[in-house]
Amino acid sequence: QVQLVESGGGLVQAGGSLRLSCTASGRTFLNYLMGWFRQAPGKEREFVAAISWIGGSTYYADSVKGRFTVSRDNAKNTKYLQMNSLKPEDTAVYYCAAGPTIGTMSYWGQGTQVTVSS
Repeated sequence: QVQLVESGGGLVQAGGSLRLSCTASGRTFLNYLMGWFRQAPGKEREFVAAISWIGGSTYYADSVKGRFTVSRDNAKNTKYLQMNSLKPEDTAVYYCAAGPTIGTMSYWGQGTQVTVSS
């Protein structure tokens, strides 16, 4: 059974930082992208960042470039999303996902809430 388990969400003031983690189990993801998405209240889920399991190529939404950094630890089957200079508009439920492309994620975590206060 494939599982993606997120952790690290919480409440932070604007300008602060959080690091999200996502640990994968149940299969190998060697040819997959490991992505982060978010969904704010009343809005559609949107892409945030992704990293390839092999090679470590990274991809970012324009709204988070320069503030967020995605990384992975293959030995731990874990990926991370370091979020700096957080803004109130970053408030959302953040989901980790895995799939062959950004637009075709096959597996999803349960989500973790990130709230940024002004």
